[in-house]
Amino acid sequence: MSTQNTAGRSPARERLLAAASELFYEEGVHTVGVDRIVERAGVAKATLYTIFGSKDGLVRAYLQARHDRTRGHMTRELVARFGTPRERLLGVFEVQGLTFSKPGFRGCAFVSANAEASPGSSIEEVTEDYRTWVRSLFLDLAKQAGAADPEHLAQQLVLLYDGAGISAWMDHDASTAHTARTIAAALVDAALSAPATASAT
Repeated sequence: MSTQNTAGRSPARERLLAAASELFYEEGVHTVGVDRIVERAGVAKATLYTIFGSKDGLVRAYLQARHDRTRGHMTRELVARFGTPRERLLGVFEVQGLTFSKPGFRGCAFVSANAEASPGSSIEEVTEDYRTWVRSLFLDLAKQAGAADPEHLAQQLVLLYDGAGISAWMDHDASTAHTARTIAAALVDAALSAPATASAT
């Protein structure tokens, strides 16, 4: 019964993804070669190519797995800890902030990978999927909260979310999460108190 479920999640695949996740995040997707990945994973190079097809395929799988974890973690935390759409809008920054104090935090993996990507590459495609999710997360919550202009509020909060992650990483300051949440609260409250006609301007 479990054979089909585990077929795509072989021990070798999991070790390769774990090794790639560590090395790509720490050093960059282009800096790290496949030799270092297979050495850390303890598998043959041929196994990597059999499972992922190429290094590019491994990078895609690494980013997709990270996206799935990030989305799942955010969804679980928002549902478990926050009761209203307004609280969840602000809660996004609290959940984001949980990563800021973790050992080895080096900012957003998708920003880093995209910075190294060639235009039109598969890396750019996967990172855009992540960006679409971030934008839709804020937009959906802004609509649920009753913002007069949810698109504008979502745009403001995405910019704040991005800035908080970069600041926490480059300034080595986990308290950025609290600052970002404070600013977000002001933006959200202003958006929720604005008249509905504001969206027409």
